[in-house]
Amino acid sequence: MYATRTTQFIVGIFAILGIVALGILSISLGKVAILPVPGYTLYADFDNISGLKTADKVQLAGVEIGKITGIMLNKERARIAMRINRGVEIDADAIAAIKTSGIIGDKYVSIQLGPSDKILKDGELVRQTQSAFVLEDAIGQLINSSGSGSSGSSSGNGGGDSDKSSDKNSKSATPCPCSKDSKPETQNGGSRTKK
Repeated sequence: MYATRTTQFIVGIFAILGIVALGILSISLGKVAILPVPGYTLYADFDNISGLKTADKVQLAGVEIGKITGIMLNKERARIAMRINRGVEIDADAIAAIKTSGIIGDKYVSIQLGPSDKILKDGELVRQTQSAFVLEDAIGQLINSSGSGSSGSSSGNGGGDSDKSSDKNSKSATPCPCSKDSKPETQNGGSRTKK
């Protein structure tokens, strides 16, 4: 039994709608902008961008003002390109810091404005930056510092205990109560009575 033309037409419409829905979903999940948002591009150099990716957010006072559009290497430092939305002004003394949303969340760039009156233009560089906080490095430093501190303190405590024991020994050995003028009662193992 063959399907009628009306049934085939309805199935075709549902197939097309399914393909369009999958396309919209992939674009939104992939954070791909179909039409670029009008704005301008700023650059910033970091010592370490650990985990920052293209299409991550750029925020000012907790509000999204742009996205990361590119990551490259520039003289042994990481340079990122930030697409800032039109109407948002970043001054020359602004600080760009890489932060994490939550403990293990996504990375983003947080902009803190400075006191300068000079506004950065398209293609200029944000000079003041703070690199990403790397949890693994912090844990490693903590382990190394606690390991060296405990070995030094244990040797110090060992020395302190030996000093205390030597003090106890010196206190237990009390001097003879006899004075210079008095003579001992016994001599050569024999006892002698006073006259």
